[in-house]
Amino acid sequence: MPDLFVKSIADRIIENVERVILGKRHEIQTTLLALLCDGHLLIEDVPGVGKTMLARAIARSIGCSFRRIQFTPDMLPSDVTGVSVFNQKTREFEFRPGPIFAQIVLTDEINRATPKTQSALLEAMEERQVTVDGVTYPMARPFLVLATQNPIEYEGTFPLPEAQLDRFMLRITLGYPQPPQEMQMLDTQRQSHPIEQLDQVISSEELLQAQRRVTEVYVDNLIKEYIVALVSATRRHPDIYLGASPRGSLALFKASRARAAALGRDYVIPDDVKALAEPALAHRLIVSPSARIKNVDARAVLKEVLDSVPVPGARVRVA
Repeated sequence: MPDLFVKSIADRIIENVERVILGKRHEIQTTLLALLCDGHLLIEDVPGVGKTMLARAIARSIGCSFRRIQFTPDMLPSDVTGVSVFNQKTREFEFRPGPIFAQIVLTDEINRATPKTQSALLEAMEERQVTVDGVTYPMARPFLVLATQNPIEYEGTFPLPEAQLDRFMLRITLGYPQPPQEMQMLDTQRQSHPIEQLDQVISSEELLQAQRRVTEVYVDNLIKEYIVALVSATRRHPDIYLGASPRGSLALFKASRARAAALGRDYVIPDDVKALAEPALAHRLIVSPSARIKNVDARAVLKEVLDSVPVPGARVRVA
């Protein structure tokens, strides 16, 4: 019988966040998958569509510590990680932790900071630790970075380096709401914003338990071969200068397990992989200059890859 604990956790968070973010159930679900498999999420879209509000709603729904970092061009790496300050009384240096030391960190408009400051997040996101003045400080668990960014065509933005993009498990876009949802949004915010009444629906211990349950989801070798075949196809595609990395294969593998668990299954099917191929891989692909001239983007390449790579057939699972 399937373990429905993760599904219960997912349904509670989604229902709670939908009180604030209207008409974006698929995007909320994808955000939650990053949370369930202990990954980081990049939310990219134009200003004003609810990127920051989605991150705040997720944080309010979970009993975790939360900090927000507003990235600006003059921000320094020490403004993120913290700094050692000399104490006149003890005659010793004391470390004052920066805002990165929280369980859920919202890095707002991350691509408005310079690449030097963006790189301050790399160690924390991958190794779950921060090193300052030769001393390493571990991060609390769970640890999740929810980053928002404006499209790179906007003024005052710095493109995220490939190494930074590769550390985000998934990337999503929100898009504009449909007219009925926008009308509903106007009604719900007549007096106050609904996020002010948003309650916590799960604890950090429940989230950690759900993350452990996700790692127990069964993945058949045929599904693993399918994931590897998709990633390998991006590396051979003529319109791609740089294909998805092995970290992309791991992201697609982990996110597929999380999707299966969130839907109440204890096994992954090809539909899980296909549904998450774009959020897990698109931001890792670098389109060649000749393809960009023809207005080819990573999403179009991935659609072509999904259409060309054969889906694995059914196989009897032997206990």
